[in-house]
Amino acid sequence: MGTPLVIAKQSTDTTKEIVLYSQLANRHGLIAGATGTGKTVTLKVLAENFSRIGVPVFLADAKGDVSSIAKAGSSNAKFEERLKMLNIDSIPFAASSVTFWDLFGEQGHPIRTTVSEIGPLLLARILNLNDTQEGVLSAVFRVADDQGLLLIDFKDLKAMISYVSENAASLKNEYGNLSPASLGAIQRNLLALADQGGEKFFGEPSLDILDFLQTDSNGHGYINLLAADKLMNTPKLYATFLLWMLSELFEKLPEVGDLDKPKLVFFFDEAHLLFDNASPALQQKIEQVVRLIRSKGVGIYFVTQNPLDLPESVLGQLGNRVQHALRAFTPKDQKAVKTAADTFRANPNFNVAEVITQLAVGEALISCLDEQGTPQIVERGWVMPPYSSFTPLTPEERQALMQQSIVAGVYENEVDRDSAYEMLQRKVSESEQQKQADAQAAQQAKEQEALAKQQAKEQERLAREQQKQADKAQKDREKLTQDLVGTFAKSAARSLGGKTGQTLVRGILGSLFGKR
Repeated sequence: MGTPLVIAKQSTDTTKEIVLYSQLANRHGLIAGATGTGKTVTLKVLAENFSRIGVPVFLADAKGDVSSIAKAGSSNAKFEERLKMLNIDSIPFAASSVTFWDLFGEQGHPIRTTVSEIGPLLLARILNLNDTQEGVLSAVFRVADDQGLLLIDFKDLKAMISYVSENAASLKNEYGNLSPASLGAIQRNLLALADQGGEKFFGEPSLDILDFLQTDSNGHGYINLLAADKLMNTPKLYATFLLWMLSELFEKLPEVGDLDKPKLVFFFDEAHLLFDNASPALQQKIEQVVRLIRSKGVGIYFVTQNPLDLPESVLGQLGNRVQHALRAFTPKDQKAVKTAADTFRANPNFNVAEVITQLAVGEALISCLDEQGTPQIVERGWVMPPYSSFTPLTPEERQALMQQSIVAGVYENEVDRDSAYEMLQRKVSESEQQKQADAQAAQQAKEQEALAKQQAKEQERLAREQQKQADKAQKDREKLTQDLVGTFAKSAARSLGGKTGQTLVRGILGSLFGKR
C-alpha cells in the first residue's frame, strides 16, 4: 500500500486531514488559483511530502522564491498563529535536498540537449514557425540524417541550413522544394533565439534525464529546482523545454504499471504556456504524453491561474486537484469559476462556485482520489505549512549548495565534438582544395600544351633551316659541277685550237675527235 500524504486540514474541522494517497499520485493533478492566493506554498508542501517518502521531484522556480525549499524554516508570530489555528503543536523544520538547474548555467547546473534530440517538431515551436517553414525544417533534419551529419549545437544547425540553401536545386528531386524564403525565415528566427540566450540550451554534454531520479543518504528524493525567472522571458523556450523533458522521461523510463509511489513527480508551472498557440499536431502529442506517462510512474501536476488554461482533454486526466481562490470580475472570470466548480465532485454542505471566490490566502478547495481511485467529495481546507523557509536563498547560499551537489562538475564544461559544422567545413575545404588542384592541373596542362607547341615550332624551324641548307648545298654542288664541265670544255677547245694544228672533225655518228 501507498502512503497517505497530509496536504491540508478541513476548514470547518481542523482535526480532519485531507490526504493525497501516494499510490495514486501518478494520476496527475492541478494546482490553480489567482496570483497571491497561496499556490507557491501548496507547491512546496506537495514537493516536500513527496521528497520525504523518497519520490524525486522536478519543479520550476518562475519567481525565484521556491529556492527557499532548500533552507530550514523558522517560527514567527504569524506562523505560530497559523499552527494554533490548525491544531498543530510544532513543525519539524528542515531543508529539502535540492539540485539546482539553469538553462543558462547561472543559477544552477547547465541543462543542454542536442538539436537532433529535440527534433524538428519542438524546435519549430520554439522558433514560432508556420506549417510551411516547419516542413522545410523537417526536410533539413532529414538531409542531415541521410548524410550522417550530426546536429548538436546552434552552429551545426545554421551550417546545415546554409548547406541546404546552397544545394537546394540538387536536393529538390529527393526532398521537395526547399524554399529560400522559408530557409531565410528559419535563419532569422534562429538569430532571434540566439539573442535571447536560447543557443545555450543546445550542446553537450546533454542532460541525462535519469539524473533527476536521485535520492539522498536519508532516502529522501531530490527536488530538482529549475531557475526559470530569466527563462520566463522566452516563454516558448520554457514550455518547449519542459515538454522535451517529459518526452525524454516517456521514452527512457520503462513501463511499471501501478506503484506504491511515483518514480518522479513533475510540476509544470505556468502551464498555460504549454498550450498557447500550440498546433493541433503538437497538442495531440502533449495529450498523448500526459495520458501514457502515468504508466511510467510519473505524475504531472499543472500549476496555473485558471483551469480554462488547459484543454478539456487534459483537464479530464487530472485526478488530484487543489483550487485556490479565483476572482470573478469579468464574464471570462465567471466562466472560469463555473468551470472550476464543475470539475469537482459536489459537496452538499456548500456551493462550490460561491466558495471559490471567498477562499482566503492559503485556503483551497481540494479533491484527491480515494484509495479506490475515485474522486473524493471536494473539501474546503487550509494547506499545511511547509517545513522549509519562506526566505529565498542568497546567491552565496545557492553556490555553496551547488558545489556540494551530486552532479557538480558533470555538466559545467561544454564539449564541442565533431559534428555537422565541422564536417561541412571539411567538405567546403576539400571542395576548395579540389578546385585549386583542378585549376593547377588545368594550368599545368595549358603550360605543357604551350611548351609542346613551342617545341614543335622550333623543330619545324630547324627542319626548314636544315632543308634550306640542304637545298643550298645541292645548288652549290650543281653549280660546282657546271663550272667543272665548262672549264673542261674550254680547256679542250684551247687544246684543239692550238699550234698543234688540230682540227675539229666529227665522225659519221657526230662524235667529236681530233684530226691532225
